[in-house]
Amino acid sequence: MNFYDLITRWYLINKRDLPWRNTNNPYAIWLSEIMLQQTRVAQGLPYFERFIAAFPTVFDLAKADEEQVLKLWQGLGYYSRARNMHKTAQIVANDYNGIFPSTYTELLKLKGIGEYTAAAIASFSFNENVAVVDGNVFRVLSRHLNITTDISSATAKKEFAAIAHELMENRDSALFNQAIMEFGALQCVPKNPNCNECVLNNSCAALQHKKVDQLPVKSKKTKVRNRYFNYLVFEDPQSNTLLRKRTEKGIWHNLYEFPVIETDSELPTETIIKQIKETYSDYGIESIAPFDETIQHKLSHQLLSIRFFAINVNKNLPNSLPINTINQNPFPIVLIKFIEKYLN
Repeated sequence: MNFYDLITRWYLINKRDLPWRNTNNPYAIWLSEIMLQQTRVAQGLPYFERFIAAFPTVFDLAKADEEQVLKLWQGLGYYSRARNMHKTAQIVANDYNGIFPSTYTELLKLKGIGEYTAAAIASFSFNENVAVVDGNVFRVLSRHLNITTDISSATAKKEFAAIAHELMENRDSALFNQAIMEFGALQCVPKNPNCNECVLNNSCAALQHKKVDQLPVKSKKTKVRNRYFNYLVFEDPQSNTLLRKRTEKGIWHNLYEFPVIETDSELPTETIIKQIKETYSDYGIESIAPFDETIQHKLSHQLLSIRFFAINVNKNLPNSLPINTINQNPFPIVLIKFIEKYLN
């Protein structure tokens, strides 16, 4: 039995029952693919269900306010995905009359849709004979065929797509693509795969050469940047506080946060308090107290050290809002957890 037959037969027996697999609606498939970038299925599923409930069609998503979209996305991370998704929905609704392009080439022209997502939609919705290449596909093919190409190299996707396309044998592309991705997610997992129970173990080159834990090859490493955020949680006599919207480019764009003092290194508490008093000298500060914990929040390329300072003032804060209403706004998940723990 060849690779296509083995892996598709395995898939039909072992596949998870997921809502985006029970439709060929390109809107639902596009939504799921955007959400599952950098996100596990178990985490992404409830978000998908909430988005479909709130925005049943691409027109509904296009008409939504960006803050509503970001609020529903809150906690999923990589917020540029949500912003690009919202803009793409507006383009599809307004320029394409709500009808997604039906080919890989045309899909690539839409904002936020790269090679992987375009291939997934073209394959799953329109059965175009195009191979999908994600981390799971890299892993399965590199192990099965003992491919030592660095998957972070510029040519890797093209090479693996050509191999996958050949293995697809011009048969059911949607079935094959779903099968190989699911196989990588459930069977050929990154660490300690159960090779004894694998349907490909007789033909797996990595298993035969004892290289399973060495493949795929990925030499490129992301340099991690350290950042230090000191958040100022003001409270005035009316139980109001201050927020700001992160309009600058970078992490958490268009999400809300407390006023922040960012430093290049971790400074003593006394230094931060002195800076707060100098910066906000006309606010009528009565007390400043740091919260007990320093939170380490890891992003893909940044490590944030986050502290919070409770600041009571005796004057009404300008442009403030009630503390008990602030969680209606979209926040980074690390701030939502703080709000739920200390301010609710």
